Amino acid sequence: MNSLPALTGWTWLKRGASLFRQQPAALTTLLFANILISIGISAVPLLGPMIAVVLIPAFSMAFMQACLMIENGQRVTPAVLLTGFRKPAFAELCKVGLVYLGVSLLLALVTRFAVDPGFWENVARQGREGGQPEVAASDIMAMFAIFGLDVAALMALCFAAPLAYWQKMSPFKATFYSFFAVLRSARVFIVLLLAWFAIFFAITMVLTMILGGTNITRVLIMWLIFLFILLLQCAMYAGYREIFGKPQDEAVKVDLSK
Repeated sequence: MNSLPALTGWTWLKRGASLFRQQPAALTTLLFANILISIGISAVPLLGPMIAVVLIPAFSMAFMQACLMIENGQRVTPAVLLTGFRKPAFAELCKVGLVYLGVSLLLALVTRFAVDPGFWENVARQGREGGQPEVAASDIMAMFAIFGLDVAALMALCFAAPLAYWQKMSPFKATFYSFFAVLRSARVFIVLLLAWFAIFFAITMVLTMILGGTNITRVLIMWLIFLFILLLQCAMYAGYREIFGKPQDEAVKVDLSK
């Protein structure tokens, strides 16, 4: 894991955009399939939301595998969605998912103690009645801090699933390497996220100025959110490739030899 200059984050974003442009329809289909399945699982009472979190690594491998296939000049099909659900990788990815669950529960606990319990009730009430929500500045600062922790946690774990899947690392070892790879390249990820958010914010502002606060604007912004989620996923693949090398996937080797 070599030390990388901060501007590498911008390079990852451009490479991610290049991958997305090659097969946008296939990647968009994968995203919506992931969202629909996750919503269906989360709807199961009690255990549903926790199961959905545990399955995040398995779902994320669909995007990683799709990016690898695009790079190799292969056509991405809906079958890629099952990448992380095949044996024996599925069990290992679920163990990584337990780490996600543990982090999620810890952050939820931090939120519970850091933010006043009446914060969300006040925001919801003001939203129904109109006007600006009357909330304490300390609660707003706490929410920003927690949001930052959420992003940092997701970034720290972003390579755990591909390391477990492609390099056959144990869940603990994959989490360890992912955490320290991101920590060592922290400035790269900061540039990546800042550039990603700045472009999203700029496009959103332009759409709002041109179209105003219409329903069409809201629909376009929603599509823009999906587009930028995919862009970030592709950028994560570019980051993995640069830090750990191009994945050597046996299934891809077989397909390419045909």
